[in-house]
Amino acid sequence: MSLINTQIKPFKVTAYHNGEFVEITDATLKGKWSVVIFMPAAFTFNCPTEVEDAAENYAEFQKAGAEVYVVTTDTHFSHKVWHETSPAVGKAQFPLIGDPTHQMTRAFDVHIEEEGLALRGTFIINPEGVIKTMEVHDNAIARDISETLRKLKAAQYVAANPNQVCPAKWREGAKPIAPSLDLVGKI
Repeated sequence: MSLINTQIKPFKVTAYHNGEFVEITDATLKGKWSVVIFMPAAFTFNCPTEVEDAAENYAEFQKAGAEVYVVTTDTHFSHKVWHETSPAVGKAQFPLIGDPTHQMTRAFDVHIEEEGLALRGTFIINPEGVIKTMEVHDNAIARDISETLRKLKAAQYVAANPNQVCPAKWREGAKPIAPSLDLVGKI
């Protein structure tokens, strides 16, 4: 069963954020757009490149009214040291969530049971706590966060304009499509 258009499940975890340990729950994600980025583990090879990419795009996510959360199955203590020792991860101004009990990885169906790690999963969640986009793939393939930002803006656009859809490669300011019977077979 797909998680698309389902309510996020309850969870309670601890994150390292701006020099402090903070509690993050499912309620934390509600009231604004959220982007949850699962990674297998801290101190790996691909993960710091993704954290750095998210950090370099963070201002755009904030401008769009969204918070970014990076999640691994490590502890928040590991994330503190990761943030302090990795130049790439040190750029992160968003919460780095530790999920050692696997509450979140299981709730978002990205848990690799035999490894105790997460798949690379990306979820865009609306202010009501409903999952609007998800992408899950092999851990050897890092993501391009600019595509996540594009998807966030598309999800926000269709939420504000429910009678329109965003075609392939839609960018903010581009023309959407207003579905109608007259368009069937003509695009």
